[in-house]
Amino acid sequence: MSKKKIAKVAKLQFPAGGAKPGPALASVGINMPQFTQAFNDATKERQGDIVPVIITAYEDKSFDFVLKTTPASILLKKAAKINKGASDSKDSVGTVSADQVKEIAEYKMQDLNANDVEGAMKIIAGTARNMGIVVEGME
Repeated sequence: MSKKKIAKVAKLQFPAGGAKPGPALASVGINMPQFTQAFNDATKERQGDIVPVIITAYEDKSFDFVLKTTPASILLKKAAKINKGASDSKDSVGTVSADQVKEIAEYKMQDLNANDVEGAMKIIAGTARNMGIVVEGME
């Protein structure tokens, strides 16, 4: 069997269960209704989340896709109950606990470049600091 030739790899984000045909998908060059049906079926249990997806499009218009975990910034905004991060990281817009950071780190572990949960927590805490969110109970 010969390998399929990759035409394009795209990294996109859609609401879980809510992907629709549009310009972002049109530029990938795949069968949009087929992708949106497969994506929406695969993400229907993650309603309310934004789901990053990596789509590999092949020259014959077929495709594969890999779902990623919700971005840390969105999870931190939910945990801190805020709508957006600070425009300047020196400003404080909310707080999260170390337990909330640990929960987010455990969820994100598969997508982070960390060897253990403590390392993942440091990554998430750094994201929180950059967003102006204070992490209580962590150094």
